[in-house]
Amino acid sequence: MAAPQERYVLTVDLGSTGLKVGLVSLTGEIVRCEFALVATCRPGGGASTQDAEEWWRLVTCAARRVMGAGLVRPEQLVAASCTGQWASTVPVDASGHPVGDCLLYDDTRGAPYSRAVIAGPVAGFAPRNALAWVRRTGGAPSPSGADPIGHLLFLRHEMPDVYAAARWFLEPVDYLTMRMTGVAAATHASMTAAWLTDNRRPDVLRYDADLARRAGIDAGKLPPLRPIGSVVGAVSARAAGELGVPEGLPVVTGLPDLHAAVCGAGTLDDFQAHLAISTTSWIGLSVPFKKTDVLRSIASVPGLSTGSYVVADNHETGGRCLQWLNETVLGAPTTTDCDYERLVTRAAAVPPGSHGVIFTPWLDGERSPVDDRDARAGFHNLSLTTTQDDLVRAVLEGVAYNNRWLHEAVERFAGRRLDPIRMIGGGARSDLWCQIHADVLGRTVERVADPINATLRGQAVFAALSLGAVRREDVRIRVDRTFRPDAAAGAAYNRLYREFPALYRNQRQMFRRLAPR
Repeated sequence: MAAPQERYVLTVDLGSTGLKVGLVSLTGEIVRCEFALVATCRPGGGASTQDAEEWWRLVTCAARRVMGAGLVRPEQLVAASCTGQWASTVPVDASGHPVGDCLLYDDTRGAPYSRAVIAGPVAGFAPRNALAWVRRTGGAPSPSGADPIGHLLFLRHEMPDVYAAARWFLEPVDYLTMRMTGVAAATHASMTAAWLTDNRRPDVLRYDADLARRAGIDAGKLPPLRPIGSVVGAVSARAAGELGVPEGLPVVTGLPDLHAAVCGAGTLDDFQAHLAISTTSWIGLSVPFKKTDVLRSIASVPGLSTGSYVVADNHETGGRCLQWLNETVLGAPTTTDCDYERLVTRAAAVPPGSHGVIFTPWLDGERSPVDDRDARAGFHNLSLTTTQDDLVRAVLEGVAYNNRWLHEAVERFAGRRLDPIRMIGGGARSDLWCQIHADVLGRTVERVADPINATLRGQAVFAALSLGAVRREDVRIRVDRTFRPDAAAGAAYNRLYREFPALYRNQRQMFRRLAPR
């Protein structure tokens, strides 16, 4: 048998702004990767959708390119597997083809129907209703409607033709898996955000009938559950022709990007934390317990194996803030990595603290440590002497302040100090942004090599572990640089960070009053 580094997984990473298809060795080396942008439609009114059929076209084109490069022979492939965005909903027919657009994780059109199910006076929840969910699932539907329950309720009430035409409602990774295999399947991990599985017992492969009834959801339209890390099926003859891979290639269950990041960051042991700065941002780690902090929207959800859990939380905008600044405020379309390098160079010329300017990065609302879709971003403490360079650095620092706000909540949740913390995602390519995070968090930051491809790499490693093709101790994710907190910079940031949570508290009612209705 060939060595692990000579066997490969065809891996798909479906992000919210772009997708990657790569050939990754069982030990995590990426030998070829193709990237394609993904368009999002946001016409207003809370709508946020993507075309799932276009995803598949982009995936197949990219797969044919990576296979056509000739770096990996077809017989060297051992599996295919997908990771990517989650808490999104793709309605498909019995053959797995979309019958409507994918409703993304930030589509809030189902809010009126979700509020009727779960809303109340305590952090937006009715305690008695929420408790029924939390006890069994570890979480609860969001009153904002930005999750699968909200999506299904919206479709049922306002797009009944799509609802009726759908045989299955799938998460994105499960949709791509079905396009490969023809098999409708999901796991406790991929269906986490639906809050309809008993996450106390990930070995129980069925949806909770009582919770489905409370939510008004037809559980018969949800995909059958499979064990995390099992083989869903084989690549069909049709999909093999479209992808350019052998027919019969095993396809391992997909994972949310949060889970794949655990493998890709090399943080497989309990309480090893990673921080992602991609379009969104999050702090993740494996823990040995199921727990929920409803007030801060943090929960441990089924992890990479039976009995393990991963801490789930999310910022709706992370690295996306820098793109927004460049395109909307500075008026310069972001087309290449050089555009980001130019911005970072400008920010580096400004001292820590951005001359007192604070940016609050809630461009698309917030989810953790507060679940408030009405929250909006802003620059604070501007003056006539404020420069564009100050604004650029303030955005980098504001994302870090937001991550510190979340990190403090996650440390309380975990019950211990989380230090060091691995950094992944496109934003982690910036030495400056990594150092700002080290200084703001007051924690050592370890940047993973090739951080932008961490989840792609992690999904391949997960597939290899699931197939028993590698041992856990064989997984070695390299750190290419370590950033240690600087005391002087930390003092400047502490002074400004003290104002950061207060800016949210003081504006919360204004956000609510000014929110579009």
